[in-house]
Amino acid sequence: MQGSQLTIYIANQNHRVHHRPIADWILDEAHQAGIAGATVVAVAEGVDTQGRYHAARFFELAEQSVAITVIAEDARIDALLERLAGGGARLFYTRAPIEFASLGDGDAVP
Repeated sequence: MQGSQLTIYIANQNHRVHHRPIADWILDEAHQAGIAGATVVAVAEGVDTQGRYHAARFFELAEQSVAITVIAEDARIDALLERLAGGGARLFYTRAPIEFASLGDGDAVP
């Protein structure tokens, strides 16, 4: 299948949107847009769009950066971006065309 890979970068996972952690809000919006899965990755170090350095340290794990990646058909990615744009949060993202598919049958793991 053809579609897009969308990665949303969050400088501080402690930020909230509508009283919810921002990552939870994004995952819910992805589900509402018909996207079945997402991957949330904790980022050890990064620099945000304002040039501020962020790093996961023992006492600051709540402020750790995360990246959320979703892959879906372009129409679903468009729907997600529209939902996120209406949420009032400032988000930085990348989007790239991608080919995707599943292999194997069922959920069995050998």
